Amino acid sequence: MKNTTTAVKANKTVMVLLILGLSTIIFPLYMTIIIAFKQPSEMTNNISGILSLPKTWSLDNFREAMEVTDFWRSLKNSLLISVLTVVLSIIIHSLMGYTLGRNKGSKFYNFVYLFIVSGMFVPFAILMMPLAKQTAELGLANWFGVILLYVVFYMPMNVMLYSGYLVNIPLALEEAARVDGASTWRTYWKIIFPIMKPMHATVAVITALAVWNDVMTPLVIMAGSSQNTLPLAQLNFQSQFGTNYNLAFASYLLSLIPILIFYLICQKQILNGVVNGAVK
Repeated sequence: MKNTTTAVKANKTVMVLLILGLSTIIFPLYMTIIIAFKQPSEMTNNISGILSLPKTWSLDNFREAMEVTDFWRSLKNSLLISVLTVVLSIIIHSLMGYTLGRNKGSKFYNFVYLFIVSGMFVPFAILMMPLAKQTAELGLANWFGVILLYVVFYMPMNVMLYSGYLVNIPLALEEAARVDGASTWRTYWKIIFPIMKPMHATVAVITALAVWNDVMTPLVIMAGSSQNTLPLAQLNFQSQFGTNYNLAFASYLLSLIPILIFYLICQKQILNGVVNGAVK
């Protein structure tokens, strides 16, 4: 009886925590949606006016936001940078994670691993001005330079994830492949790389989300160029004297759609977890 009472209390606590967690997601999303559909005249200083539903549900804010941000061109630039960054990150970082993860017993590889992972503790503010100068001198003050920087910036986290995931992949798989005459390169691409599909999806979502929402790197590197990403174009809604929240929130909803679709596609792989039953 005592155990049953404890279990009921635990379930109630979990439910309360879930409701609180859900409210932190639903309320901001609700605010974004209603403000995106409201007209500026409906925005009042009192809370009831802000929280109330729009009098008329119109798409005018979305149309105007697309014009102000040059939506399709900005979307193309954001997609180009995000897709190429994700593809390069999966290929390069998985190779590095595999090499370092399988050689952690070596002092040299262990040092290289710790050196790379320590890059997570270097703030972008310290690197901002030197990078802006160097990329300009090298002719990389464009989307290509931004992609190269992203691949380097997200290397520490991704390498740590990949090398950690390798613990779940038995060495017996590689040993069996070597017995069959497969080289290390062939073993990686034919066996290890496909097995790491859940981690590929995780790295892809984390990297894509960070790149898609980033403002500082494109702003610093591509300042003055016409190659605006969506976050850069959305700065047009902010002025010295205020922010047009109706257009800004409409634009935020539009930019949310592609990354949300990408996450829904990848979520199955993320939830697959580690390899099971590879070796009995």
